[in-house]
Parts: sequence; C-alpha cells; structure tokens
Amino acid sequence: MGIGGSIFLIAVGAIFAFAVQAEIGWLNLNVVGWVLMLAGVAGLIVTLYFWNSRRRAVVAPPPAERVVTERAVPVQNDRVVQEYREVRRPGPTV
Repeated sequence: MGIGGSIFLIAVGAIFAFAVQAEIGWLNLNVVGWVLMLAGVAGLIVTLYFWNSRRRAVVAPPPAERVVTERAVPVQNDRVVQEYREVRRPGPTV
C-alpha cells in the first residue's frame, strides 16, 4: 500500500470518525472511520516492516580475481617462449 496510501486512509478515517456527525440509514460513519484508520495503521506497519527488512539485506561483493603466473619459463628449441594472457571480466547481461 505504501506510506502515502496508509496516511491517506488514516486521515480519511479520522475525518469520518471525529468530524462527520451524519448517519446514512444502516451505515454508521463513525465505525467506517475507525475501520479506515485501523486499515491505514496496519498498512503503515506492514510497509515499514518490509522497508526495514529490505535495508538489512547485505549483498556480498564479488570475489576478487586472482591471476596466477607460472614461475617457470617455457623453453622450446633453445628459445624462450613468451606467453601472453588476457583476463576479461564478463560484461553486463542484458
């Protein structure tokens, strides 16, 4: 529902419960006001609970890349062979 919707329900419920002095046949506007206020308070509590639980979640950083180089120099036909390695991170997925 959100904070705005909850506060709106509380405000409309307070108006019906405390400011309006009319009765519409079988419908008592005071009771409607109290029900709206309770619904607004319940919505506000649920919204704040979910906002708090979302803030506590911690995402672990990705593991650091380690490049391990070999200490031995490869030799081929009495010549030193030089090796070139390129490490690329995967791009963002679309």
